[in-house]
Amino acid sequence: MIKLLAVDMDGTCLNSKSQMSEKTVSALRLAAEKGITVVPTTGRNLSCIPHRLKNEKFYRYAITSNGACVNDLKENKKIYESLISDKTAIEILKKCHKNGFGITAQIDGNYYLQGKLLSHAGRLYYGKDSKNSICIKNIEQFVDSHKKDVEEIQLYFLGTKAKETAKNILSEFDTVSAAYSSIYVEIFDKNASKGTALSKLAEHLEINKEEIVCIGDAENDLTMFASSGTRFAMGNAVESLKEKADFILPDNNSDGVAFAIENYIL
Repeated sequence: MIKLLAVDMDGTCLNSKSQMSEKTVSALRLAAEKGITVVPTTGRNLSCIPHRLKNEKFYRYAITSNGACVNDLKENKKIYESLISDKTAIEILKKCHKNGFGITAQIDGNYYLQGKLLSHAGRLYYGKDSKNSICIKNIEQFVDSHKKDVEEIQLYFLGTKAKETAKNILSEFDTVSAAYSSIYVEIFDKNASKGTALSKLAEHLEINKEEIVCIGDAENDLTMFASSGTRFAMGNAVESLKEKADFILPDNNSDGVAFAIENYIL
């Protein structure tokens, strides 16, 4: 019996235009109505959960910032956290200063962008989903003055050597992990992952691994696959995820999540 559905957002529920269709929202709502605990499981922080879900009442829990936080939205509390210490975050940010990076950080459920250029680019790409992001002048100074631990840091590569520079910098820090794409790197506590967060939530809800289904598309969903009994990969998923999947779905431009819910999960 399926009791929990962990579902990724970008590249999974959201299409290539960063939009969530009504068909997908309706399918998720239907799954919840049938008694399944639906859990958005995303690299985004809590304030940037897709706007199509903001007013929905069918989900109570959300795994955010690549597993750094498990949120109970009804009780407005964290069930689990695995954060980068403020001291480590400041040391990383100091080394990244003036090294060809656009810098963002996820802190205490909010999304901070350093500088107006990056903020403007985010609003152009993510539209309404970015309306709660906060533009500040210097993230390093913000972390230092507020003494806040950090859910995640993102470094966007603004120069041809920025990616290699990031790898060299991060090799000095053994308490964080990094996930690279062609345009940015996500930095998070080494104990943070979607899989660990999902297991912590399942333990809290007294749900067994065999009762968990997950859907994803990217490498950061691999740990979620390891914590689930049944695994779905989107048609647009990376090959490493497809190799681990029990089922391959239509892609994110073809409502693959709705297909999974309608044809398999229910």
